[in-house]
Amino acid sequence: MKKKRNKVLKRLFLCLVTTIALGFLFKPLFSNLNFGLDLQGGFEVLYQVKGIDGSKATSAEVNGTYKVIQKRIDGLGVSEPEITVEGDDKIRVGLAGVTDQETARNTLGRVASLTFRDTDDNLLMDSSVLRSGGAKVSQDANGNPAVALSIADKDRFYKVTKKISESSDNRIVIWLDFEDGVDSYESESASCGNLASSRCLSAATVSQGFASDVIIQGNFTEKEAEELVTSLNSGSLPTKLTEVSSKTVAASFGENSLEKTFVAGLVGIILIMVLLIALYRFSGLIASIGMIVYTFLTFLVFWLFGGVLTLPGIAAVVIGIGMAVDANVINFSRIRDELCKGTKLKMAYKEGNKNSFMSIFDSNFTTLITAIILFIFGESSVRGFATMLIISIVTTMLIMVVFVRWLLNKFVETGYFDDKYNLFIGCNKKDLKRGTKTRYEKIDFIKNRKWYYLCSVIILIVGVISLVTQGLHLGIDFKGGTSITLSAGTNMTEKTVTNDLEELGYKIESVDSLSDKSIQAKIADSLTKEQVMETEEYFTNKYNVQTDIGVISNMVKQELIKNAFISLILASIGIVLYLSFRFRFSYAVGAIVSLLHDAFFIVALFSIFGLEVNSIFIAAILSIIGYSINDTIVTFDRIRENKKTLYNNNIKKEEQLQHVINLSLRQTLGRSIITTLTTLIPVVSLILLGSHEILNFNIALLFGLISGVYSSICIASQLWFDIEKRSIGKPKKKKWYEDDSMPEEKKIKGINA
Repeated sequence: MKKKRNKVLKRLFLCLVTTIALGFLFKPLFSNLNFGLDLQGGFEVLYQVKGIDGSKATSAEVNGTYKVIQKRIDGLGVSEPEITVEGDDKIRVGLAGVTDQETARNTLGRVASLTFRDTDDNLLMDSSVLRSGGAKVSQDANGNPAVALSIADKDRFYKVTKKISESSDNRIVIWLDFEDGVDSYESESASCGNLASSRCLSAATVSQGFASDVIIQGNFTEKEAEELVTSLNSGSLPTKLTEVSSKTVAASFGENSLEKTFVAGLVGIILIMVLLIALYRFSGLIASIGMIVYTFLTFLVFWLFGGVLTLPGIAAVVIGIGMAVDANVINFSRIRDELCKGTKLKMAYKEGNKNSFMSIFDSNFTTLITAIILFIFGESSVRGFATMLIISIVTTMLIMVVFVRWLLNKFVETGYFDDKYNLFIGCNKKDLKRGTKTRYEKIDFIKNRKWYYLCSVIILIVGVISLVTQGLHLGIDFKGGTSITLSAGTNMTEKTVTNDLEELGYKIESVDSLSDKSIQAKIADSLTKEQVMETEEYFTNKYNVQTDIGVISNMVKQELIKNAFISLILASIGIVLYLSFRFRFSYAVGAIVSLLHDAFFIVALFSIFGLEVNSIFIAAILSIIGYSINDTIVTFDRIRENKKTLYNNNIKKEEQLQHVINLSLRQTLGRSIITTLTTLIPVVSLILLGSHEILNFNIALLFGLISGVYSSICIASQLWFDIEKRSIGKPKKKKWYEDDSMPEEKKIKGINA
């Protein structure tokens, strides 16, 4: 016995040393991650890419624009920018940690789309005639700063300049970012050449055709000439960028959000570890070690992929931890079941692992379906959430299933725990005496199903009434407009901010205090980049305030609604197809009704209490769907197993079907409660200690998780019963591959009868 104990202590010591080492490595790893805007400040802009004449941009033009923007950002010296192409014609640029936002915005906004026009503003040539990177600072004949351009398409340039030289008004006007309906040479001829007041760079008289390089002359300062050269050499675009949404975040906002979310996550992890050890003793300790390895590996993979960590991303990790623990809870529950049957530990461990694997795989795979759909159709923070969720799911299978099982098996092999079931996995004498019976033997789930249905119908009616009378409190993500958050200001109140916004001429949606020193205002206007900078300057000068401004245009709003709808539909279809393939269609019907029940419950909840619905709310809904199907699959898997074990899939009486469902639900109820509790712990921690930016997201998860457990037990399983009982006593339908023409086997007494 002493030898066995020494083996356990040595292996445990190695595990603890490795865990402590990872703890020390975690800090430098976390510090080297790329943090998003919401964690370190900066600004984000979404551009729509169009042809220079306003036509829809081609794929090649969008890709070319992407490369040009990348070059420009490199010129700004921004580390780890986030540039993504969204849809067919949009580019999102995130510049975290930028201090001089005005310069960066101007550099990105001034897209250096040079055009050559006549004095009637007709387009003659675009920047495609220029040689890439060929602009340089020069001087005009009087020694003033100018910009020299190198011509690439000299034949075309010659033909155009020759034609202009032969016209009555032989002037060619060079424009930077000419905008139809706004700019015109007639109105700006007096200021042409002055970058501070006009986008007209030069109006040169053309006396002959030119097939050589040219010089742009104007009233440029040395700095203006250098900035223009930098913009041109970053890439001359034959496209036009229109800013359709933007978001600026003060650095202190990010630091505060990061600190709060990190603390909330840490508290959540510690509480889960305490709960695991209290419930499963030594196995809970090993699972806790696995959880630390899981967390480290998740961030390591995210870092290796070059991901940008955001608040929703951290929330995905913390929630992923709770869901990853579920893999161990399922496994430990199965091992306990085997021990209660009288099986010895080594065999119980083997059988428990075997019986739990497909439940874990199916539940994680269906969650992966929703995560992939979120990644494809999501934007910005939603996509970041999906990326982290996908990594979490894969890491769960590697660490919480493969690694923890292997590690725990090393301790089982020592033989030390052969007669110490309570120490090993919390299976005490009462559990062993009870045998295969559970603590919930008196609950008849099938008998009470009508009450469950009634409860859900009441929720449905209340929700519909609320949606009809109150509707949803849509955030600017779904309505369009601007969100302005002011923090750490002096002499600032809701009333003064309201007066300020009225003075600025904005249509106010709401003004609310987030804390003693933080106020959030929402206006119906989608501010332009100039208005954003003016608003920031106004509040900074008046209150010495730190400002976070987010702008959503009508176009972005429409696309967000469309993508949200598509995401929900595709996620539901994917889950139905997978369940129909892995189980039967009747299981899929129960599961999908359960999912719709949970999704509507959250929508109704937000309507009743007037909580704001924004883009990350969609991620919450799909996460709830993923979690709910996770719980439902575990329950269905036990139903399918018991149906085969007890009745060889040949149920002849309704009582037998009732017995299968009641037994299965009693066997899985304890696991459902524990796994929901472990998932709720980090969510509650994020609500109480985390950042307000993801508060509604976490509230949706909190009630969604509770609803998910309820619907799995009280809706999905009960619906499956009502569908399946109709086929009791009916002959099985022949499959498409069975031949009706084949004669039935003749039974002869004494031979086969």
